[in-house]
Amino acid sequence: MRVTTWTEYSLIISIHLAKRGRSGNGPVAARELADSERLPADYVEQILLRLRRAGLVESVRGAKGGYLLARDPGAISVRDVMSASERQTFEVNCDSHPVDAERCSPGSTCSIRPVWHALQQRVDELLASITLADLMKQETQVQELVGISSAS
Repeated sequence: MRVTTWTEYSLIISIHLAKRGRSGNGPVAARELADSERLPADYVEQILLRLRRAGLVESVRGAKGGYLLARDPGAISVRDVMSASERQTFEVNCDSHPVDAERCSPGSTCSIRPVWHALQQRVDELLASITLADLMKQETQVQELVGISSAS
């Protein structure tokens, strides 16, 4: 599993919108969001489009328009954001890019495939258990939430 720039930027954008909504501010323009988070504007616009298509973000037209979260930050998980930006959270290579057509076919027996599928399930469960509201907390609180000690 590799966390891509798309996913990282998507989470930064989503957390920004969550904080903005919590402070009572209205929609934010894509360019303003890009500037304040120091992200490339073209990436931000493309990511916002993907997040909007997934129903995580709403767009408001007009002079004071822009983007805002479509739901409460506690109702949007890291998995939701990652799936919206990447279309998946974990790619099982033998499913998407088989090394050998015979060995990797669904009908064949492979002792490795169940390991990747179990890992995918655990990754998805962890990502689904963490919300944007959780990510708005301090890093030490998030470490506790995911079961990592500060000494790690």
